Amino acid sequence: MSEKPSDDQPSASEIPDDVWEQFTRDTERDIRSSAPKEPSARARMVTERLREQDARGESPPGWRTGPVWQEMNGRAARRRRLWAFIGVPLAAAAVLVALKPSLLPGDPFGTGASGAAEASPLPDETAAPTAAPGASDPETPTLDRPFAGSPAERWADGEAGIVLPEAKAVGAVSEGRVEEALKLTKKLLVGANLDPKTVRGARPTAALSVLDPKQPELLDDLDTGLRSPSEKHDPVTLFSRFDPDEVRPAGDVIKTRGRMTFKKGTQGGVAVRADYTFVYPVVRADGPTEVARTIVRRVLDVELADPGRYEVTPGRLLLMNYDQEIGNSSCFVNDGYLHPEFSSSRSEGPDPSGPATDPYDRSRELERGDGGDCGTVTRT
Repeated sequence: MSEKPSDDQPSASEIPDDVWEQFTRDTERDIRSSAPKEPSARARMVTERLREQDARGESPPGWRTGPVWQEMNGRAARRRRLWAFIGVPLAAAAVLVALKPSLLPGDPFGTGASGAAEASPLPDETAAPTAAPGASDPETPTLDRPFAGSPAERWADGEAGIVLPEAKAVGAVSEGRVEEALKLTKKLLVGANLDPKTVRGARPTAALSVLDPKQPELLDDLDTGLRSPSEKHDPVTLFSRFDPDEVRPAGDVIKTRGRMTFKKGTQGGVAVRADYTFVYPVVRADGPTEVARTIVRRVLDVELADPGRYEVTPGRLLLMNYDQEIGNSSCFVNDGYLHPEFSSSRSEGPDPSGPATDPYDRSRELERGDGGDCGTVTRT
């Protein structure tokens, strides 16, 4: 005996075909989703291996507890503090990135968009900066990127950072004489700070060839420092030299930034002032490839005098004044070389007693004097 359907419960024949088909599809989908899934062979293998390791007490190192994370702990702490400030607008940022992935720094999805705006070259320095460069990301320099984490990463390479101003006549001094003075000043800077032989500790012959031999006292002092360096006669006050038995350059690039100006001189010619900072990345000559950087700022006052009025050598410069500030080099060794400090070790010597200084701050005037106390650098 069959049961008669009630008035409020339609029979299958009364249900429209499209509704019945939808009901059937939904039912099959629910059954499939709720049915237990057989793990794959690889999943079973991994699970079994982890169970065996756990039984032996050999849990694999977690990604936050392994040696690499421990070495990065200082940088990681900084990232965590930063995250507290940028975490609030994250939801809105996620929507924006979904619409335009190239906004992520470093272009992680390979969209081809440039994410290296921070590393783009700076324009030439044509006037004194008004402030120190902003803070850089706390990156560790490597052989591939020896200027990582430094403002100098955006500076020009070597001679390209010594851009001559447009030569113009100064009083009775012709434009040609001004141009000659500027070119000679650049030759002096290159020979003293960028010539590979000079940097590796050789005699700075090219730089010395620019100086007027009719300044015998100056040249005698420089020659004494190169032959028998001492605290009184130390050639690093004018030349950037490293001991090849101690360190070697980390790559072929020295970063350079600065400017050159000129005016009427006191010797009937043109006076040139050069204010440049050079950044030298180095590694130990025989040891780990840890990269350290020494930063040297030099301010030179030179003059191309009038040989018709003064007893000078045509085509040579008079060196009137020179000052320097050296960052990350031992203050207590006067052997004619710069001696960088590496973060993994510290050389013997008294603790610095002078003020802390940002060696990348080119907005400051260098204080003239006898050198004063040995200070510290706020960054390298």
